[in-house]
Amino acid sequence: MDDATDPKNSTYLDRRSFISRLSLTGAAIVTPIGMAATGNAVAQTNSAEAAQSDGLVPITLTINEKAVPLRIDPRASLLDTLRESAFLTGTKKGCDHGQCGACTVHVDGRRVNSCLTPALLHQGHKITTIEGLGEPENLHPMQKAFLEHDGYQCGYCTSGQIMSAVAMIKEPWGSEDHDVKEAMSGNICRCGAYPNIVAAIQQVRRLS
Repeated sequence: MDDATDPKNSTYLDRRSFISRLSLTGAAIVTPIGMAATGNAVAQTNSAEAAQSDGLVPITLTINEKAVPLRIDPRASLLDTLRESAFLTGTKKGCDHGQCGACTVHVDGRRVNSCLTPALLHQGHKITTIEGLGEPENLHPMQKAFLEHDGYQCGYCTSGQIMSAVAMIKEPWGSEDHDVKEAMSGNICRCGAYPNIVAAIQQVRRLS
């Protein structure tokens, strides 16, 4: 019997010992890889769970003729979504109760107080903000008229005034100044530029 097959020899390996040592060697090699793979799977699971637990929902809004994918709080108003998620800050937050008109935008061509309507209701609708009405080098006629007639002072209400005015000239209102005042009564100008606003709107109505 040689040393390799002598059970009393410390180097003797029977079949069971050999397989046992081979298994331990394999575990030493495989375990780090297995742990890394398991760690990645756990991280992905945690990430997915976090995405679900943050309470946000996916939504795609058509804003100024562009599809804008967003993740929003299902309770968010259209106003907050435009300002805080789509980063279109031309639409102003005034009273946040639908009383001042500073947040007026167009939904499918109609004027809407964006602070009063949930954003989730407007998937599939065409939303237009002041940013989509005109550009500095190509202003909308109503924007030009407001400039010409100084239809603003502090300017905070101006985007809502213009959006409301553009929509109202397509509505069945009378032709007199008092008709314009009535049509625009939902838009408040705290600076009191009402005569100039009416003059600007009437100019556009005459040219339309």
